[in-house]
Amino acid sequence: MDLPPFDVCYRALASRDARFDGRLFVAITSTGIYCRPICPARTAKRENCRFFASAAAAQSAGFRPCLRCRPEISPDAAAWRGTSNTVSRALSLIAEGGLDGEAGVSALADRLGVGERQLRRLFDKHLGAPPVAVAQTRRILFAKQLIQDTALSMSAIAEASGFGSVRRFNDAFAKLYRCSPSALRRRRKDATAVTVKIGYRPPYDWDRIVAFLAARAVDGVEIAEPDRYARTIEIGGTFGSVSVVPGRGTLLATIRFPDVRALLGIVARLRRVFDLDADVAAIGEHLSGDDVLAPLIAKRPGLRAPGGWDGFEMAVRAILGQQVSVVAARKLAGKLVGLTSPHLSSDATGDERLVAAFPTPQRLAATDISALGMPGARLKSLAALADAVTRDPHLLDPVGGHEAAVARLLALPGFGPWTAQYWALRALRDGDAFPAADVALLRAIETNGHRPTPAMLLERAEMWRPWRAYAAQHLWAHDAER
Repeated sequence: MDLPPFDVCYRALASRDARFDGRLFVAITSTGIYCRPICPARTAKRENCRFFASAAAAQSAGFRPCLRCRPEISPDAAAWRGTSNTVSRALSLIAEGGLDGEAGVSALADRLGVGERQLRRLFDKHLGAPPVAVAQTRRILFAKQLIQDTALSMSAIAEASGFGSVRRFNDAFAKLYRCSPSALRRRRKDATAVTVKIGYRPPYDWDRIVAFLAARAVDGVEIAEPDRYARTIEIGGTFGSVSVVPGRGTLLATIRFPDVRALLGIVARLRRVFDLDADVAAIGEHLSGDDVLAPLIAKRPGLRAPGGWDGFEMAVRAILGQQVSVVAARKLAGKLVGLTSPHLSSDATGDERLVAAFPTPQRLAATDISALGMPGARLKSLAALADAVTRDPHLLDPVGGHEAAVARLLALPGFGPWTAQYWALRALRDGDAFPAADVALLRAIETNGHRPTPAMLLERAEMWRPWRAYAAQHLWAHDAER
C-alpha cells in the first residue's frame, strides 16, 4: 500500500487507470476536492495535484470528497492483505464497528496484540492517517452513500453510520461537504429495504464466485442463482436478509434489517464474502509463474477467494465438510439448520424461500444433534465448538494475528490442519491459507495420472506464497469444471 511515485500516480490519473482505483486518491489544491483516479472530470494540472494512500489521509489534509466520482463507493484497497497484516486486521475490525461507541484506539490495539503507539505508526505509514480519522472517514462516506442511494431518514442515517447523534452527524457533514445532508438527497420513494453499491476493481468473475457459493448453499438459509445471491442474517438475535446482484464495477446489495446500526458491519461482511478488496492483477501476475496455474489464471483473471459470513458458521461448515463431499456437507448443514432454526417469515427476509437462519453457538449448544447421523467424534467436535464460543464470544476473532486464531481453533477437539486452514481461508480471509490435504486440490494438480501427496503439494505451493489461497481457488474452479 505504499504510495507509488508522483509520476506514476499522475500517469494513472491522466489515463484514468482503473487498476489504481482505491489504491490512491488525488486531491486538487485549486478546488479543495479529492477524487478517485477514474474521475471523469478534466485532469488537473500536475502542480495542482497531491496524492494520498487513503481517503482518510486526503480528508485529514483538509480536502472534501468529489460528488461526481463518489469516493464512498471506491474499492477498499486499504483492506487488502497486501498491506501490513496488522493494519488489514485493524481495518476489518474498524469496518465492523471496532472504534464505534465507547471503543478506543487502545482497545483496538489490545485486540490486535500490539501497542497503541505501534498501531498509530503503522496507520501513518500505510494509510497516511490515524485510526480515528480512518473510522471517521468511513462513517461519513457511508452516510453520504446512504443519503444519495436510500430513502432512510436523516436520523436513521446518523445512527446507521455510527454517529452518536443527529447533531454530531450534521456538524461533521457540513464541515466536510460545506452543505447540509439534505442538500444531497435525491427524491426517492419509501422502501422497506436499503440498496447500496459496493465497489471493486475489475475484473470480477461473478459467474465462478456464485457457482462456488451455490454448490454450498444451505436450503432455507441461502439462494444462489446465476444473477443473484441472497441469504438470511442474524445479528444480536435480530433477523433479516441480504440480496446481492452484479452491477457495472459494483455489486448491488439490498439489505433488509430492522436495526440500521448494523448496516456498516453488514456491508463489511459482504466485502469479505465476495472478496472485493483483492488485487487480482498483482496476484495473477505472481501465480502465473507456475505452468499449471498460468492457463487457469488466463481463463479466469477475475477469480476471487470467497469468504465466510461469520467465523462460527465457517467453523461449523468446516467440521461438516470433513471427509465428505461438498454435496454431503451441504445436506448435513441443511439438517443442522432444520434442528436449530426458528421459522422466519417472508416479511422479515423479503423472500418466501429464505425461512431459516444458521445456528448461533447458543442454539447449537442447546440442541440435541444426534439425529444428524454423523460419526460421534464429529458430533462431539460440534458440541465442543459451540460450548467454547458460547463461553468466549471472541474465541474465533483474529486477536493476536491469524496464527494465534488458528492455534485456538486447533486446540479444540476435531480440528486438524485441513479444517483449520480451510477455516482461515474463508473466515479470516487469510490469502496464504492452504488446505494441502484437500482431495480436490490434489486431484486438480495431478499430471499424467500421478497425484501428489499433501506434503508434495505443500512443497510446490511455496512458490505461490503469499497467495496460496488464490491458487487453491483456481484449482478448485478447474476441478469443478472437469
